[in-house]
Amino acid sequence: MQIKIKTYKKKRRKTRRIHLLLFIFLSFSLFLILTFLHEEKPALEEEKEALQQEASFVLPPLEEKKEIIRRGMTMTDILKPYNLSGTEIHALIKEVKPIYDLAKIRAGQELRTYSSPQGDFFSLEYDIDEENYLHVQRKEGTYKATLKKIPYDISVKTIWGVIEENLIFAVRDENEGIMLALNLADLFAWDIDFYADLRRGDSFKIIFEKKYLNGEFVGYENILAAEFTNQGKKFLAFRYTYLDTKDTDYFDLEGKSLRKEFLKSPIRYSRITSRFSRRRLHPIRKVYRPHFGVDYAASVGTPVQVTADGTVTFAGRRGASGRMISIRHKNRYETIYLHLRGYAPGIRKGKKVKGGQEIGYVGSSGESTGPHLDYRIKKDGRYINPLLFNPAPVKPLRAEFLDDFKKKAESYCLCFEAPLIILSSFSNSFPL
Repeated sequence: MQIKIKTYKKKRRKTRRIHLLLFIFLSFSLFLILTFLHEEKPALEEEKEALQQEASFVLPPLEEKKEIIRRGMTMTDILKPYNLSGTEIHALIKEVKPIYDLAKIRAGQELRTYSSPQGDFFSLEYDIDEENYLHVQRKEGTYKATLKKIPYDISVKTIWGVIEENLIFAVRDENEGIMLALNLADLFAWDIDFYADLRRGDSFKIIFEKKYLNGEFVGYENILAAEFTNQGKKFLAFRYTYLDTKDTDYFDLEGKSLRKEFLKSPIRYSRITSRFSRRRLHPIRKVYRPHFGVDYAASVGTPVQVTADGTVTFAGRRGASGRMISIRHKNRYETIYLHLRGYAPGIRKGKKVKGGQEIGYVGSSGESTGPHLDYRIKKDGRYINPLLFNPAPVKPLRAEFLDDFKKKAESYCLCFEAPLIILSSFSNSFPL
């Protein structure tokens, strides 16, 4: 009896050691996969080398001053306190102009100046946009200007969650922001309407990049891979950049493009209040008549996006439809957007638009009982049901890159499964 007890304990200890080693191995493997899949941007490597070279020079002790550009502010306002005359400031602007016109600094952007303890100007940095900044340094009475990449640190993170109310709340539950939820919705927007199609219990997994500057989180970069299960159907997306052209797109596991000719919905988040019908009671006229569109309720001013590439054929008022836009697409399709409050800048007859582009804003013009968008699709002049419309996908992944793509996609799939394997091993090793 004693021998049996000792033998049982040894086996149990041995099993726990195996599970613990498996847990450590899988955790380390997941770390390696994410590390090697994520290729740091060459521009950032060059930036780091440049910073190291600059650090090799012995610089005088400098005082930094950060300033947010205010409306109407000029470089003279900024540089006058640094013992620079009007002539010197004019010379600085003139010498820098071939690289960037400092007369066009924009309100709201940050500018940093560096000066000696005596108040003499040494250099400045101006944030042009989210990716680039201008560096100007004074050397022997002249000014050298260069455009540089902002040296962000990029980290890769994986989250997975379950829908209880909506996608935004589910992503927030994983301590991430609304922009990540919107980026995920945009990624699957050709297949899923994230208001009409979503169900409690739907789930998602996302591998994505987070951007940091000086240790502070500043925003999201690319979604590298994602899995979304909607009503029991699994959708996969993998980001791939062609090695020759550097063009980037998202594909499923077989290399089919996620993008289709038409988006599923003209509004990111909206509630369907009326569907396509051959016989519907008109809410104002109180008579039965066909309703050839889908009504999306949304607050006034909500952006409306065109669902496919095309050309605007009409933008104006038209009777009961109120302010509306009609757009012609290839293969004899037409989309129509009714009851708008107004139009996005530049939207007019003859304007070419890209799928997903903002074209107008939700309103309640014409015969309408409240703010909403009436969205319609025609094929060969005949209305079709937008909710049953199944558009064709665009071109698939180029064949010569399919093997390389599949290797990377399968590695991401392993990352998706690893948390479940680890959790299972951990639970078996340390039962509650």
